[in-house]
Amino acid sequence: MQLASDWWLPQLTWRTAALLPLAWLFGAMSAARRGAFRHGWLTQERMPVPVVIVGNLVLGGSGKTPLVIELVTQLQSRGMRPGVISRGFGRSGQHGLEVGMSSRPADCGDEPLLIRRRANCPVFVAARRANAARALLAAYPDTDVILADDGLQHLRLARDFEIAVFDTRGAGNGCLLPAGPLREPLARLDSVDARVANGRNPIADSGFAMQLQFGDLYQLVAPAHTCPLAQFAGRHGANVAAVAGIGNPQRFFDMLRSAGLDVAAHPFPDHHLFTRADTADLAGSKIVMTEKDALKCAGFDDPRIWVAPVTAKVDRGLIEAILEKLRGRKAA
Repeated sequence: MQLASDWWLPQLTWRTAALLPLAWLFGAMSAARRGAFRHGWLTQERMPVPVVIVGNLVLGGSGKTPLVIELVTQLQSRGMRPGVISRGFGRSGQHGLEVGMSSRPADCGDEPLLIRRRANCPVFVAARRANAARALLAAYPDTDVILADDGLQHLRLARDFEIAVFDTRGAGNGCLLPAGPLREPLARLDSVDARVANGRNPIADSGFAMQLQFGDLYQLVAPAHTCPLAQFAGRHGANVAAVAGIGNPQRFFDMLRSAGLDVAAHPFPDHHLFTRADTADLAGSKIVMTEKDALKCAGFDDPRIWVAPVTAKVDRGLIEAILEKLRGRKAA
């Protein structure tokens, strides 16, 4: 399956040239909106606690969600009480909602549900992130810092620390949507507090390094049944189908191959709503999928499906930079 954005990477194409006028219009509208906030014509909503934005400039997944989970863990280890907000991409309804351990991806979004289950902290979703933040603070008034999963471009919510995450795709062809993958010009990086490079990336290599690491696989039909990823490598992995419906599925496939698995790759669109037919029709003695995708496969009775959880390991300097900035906010 070819993804629609393949032609963005990495060189210019005839499609890019045809869409450049729309990209210029998009850039002008984005600049005008940012200017309206800068001059006070549009106002930001500031929360009573610090807000940390974990976002990106490139359309599609770059590793934001694993980074949010890791930052929550690190903040908790320092005695803080973080909460997470998100728009909840792809969910039904626009009302605000607290994400529970048994929530459905269709109601809250797949990424917020994954964060709730992995990070052990309050998670709220709403069409407007400021509404999600207010609801979180009303329900959990002891929360002392809010992390936003995505939202770098959601200027209505005031923020104290901005993180821009890039993966190995870099900035693609360097053009704005729809001619390229950029949500904002690269000059926007001059105003963020930190750049994070998920793998080798010339844009963010001067920032903080991050790596994604696999944990033990677990069986979808029996999560208590786990095994090391290495068990699927070599001759044991000769007939493995890999499934990923994430922003950058190739990264998942590359990670599996780097771990020694010989997989047949099956990419799906980001936030794909899986049906039993999607996996039942795959050839292979075993199927390995991302944890985010597994959330939408609950109830599938296919013992071939194994889930590969991912953990982010990030330069310790990032959390220290965040804490230093937050101390400045609290002292003000």
